[in-house]
Amino acid sequence: MNTFLWVVFPYLSIVVLIGGTVWRYRYDKFGWTTRSSQLYETNYLRWGSPMFHFGVLFVLIGHVIGLLIPKSWTEAVGITEHLYHLMAVFIGTVAGLCTLIGMAILILRRRLTGPVFAATTKNDKAMYVVLGSVILLGLWATVKANIAGGGYDYRETVSPWLRSLFTLQPDAALMTAVPASFKIHVIAAFVLFACWPFTRLVHAFSAPVGYLTRPYVVYRYRDPRGGLRPTRPGWEPPR
Repeated sequence: MNTFLWVVFPYLSIVVLIGGTVWRYRYDKFGWTTRSSQLYETNYLRWGSPMFHFGVLFVLIGHVIGLLIPKSWTEAVGITEHLYHLMAVFIGTVAGLCTLIGMAILILRRRLTGPVFAATTKNDKAMYVVLGSVILLGLWATVKANIAGGGYDYRETVSPWLRSLFTLQPDAALMTAVPASFKIHVIAAFVLFACWPFTRLVHAFSAPVGYLTRPYVVYRYRDPRGGLRPTRPGWEPPR
């Protein structure tokens, strides 16, 4: 079971994530969208969307720094373990709460706005459950270990384990002594990765790069009194 949870299952999740994304891009390009509902309601969206997206962005940055950058590297530039711990707990908790509150506002908007709720699919509901579970479990792990408890340095165990997956030398033994709250959070995160390509979250892989090189939109002048002008035979030069 230890090998399945920390070696087999993560690789299966990554394969589904990559393969599902490629499949979705090739065979469902028209479905590669958030199915925006801004047209139906903007008051809730104005508050919920920025809180959720900026919260997710800071959570992602914190995870990249904490999981992918070795502890020795941050200490080499003068960031002590105590300083890193304070920054991670404070910024991580605030970012997580912003993400959770923003998501709650978006779900409330989706439930209270008739047209938005009518456009909500079973896939969307399942996605909200999985995504919300990952966020709640992450907050629970942070609060339980670092605020309510005596602190836990996941960069000694979880981080090396995750990096060992990318180097194709997985070390499941590193996860043996990890607190249960962190283990459950990690498992939920890989479940989310496996579901990602088949939900509206896939739009996160899109970037408006083409916008930088897109040609200008041509607007042609139209005489506001065009209906009063007599019709002339033949072509007229463009204006």
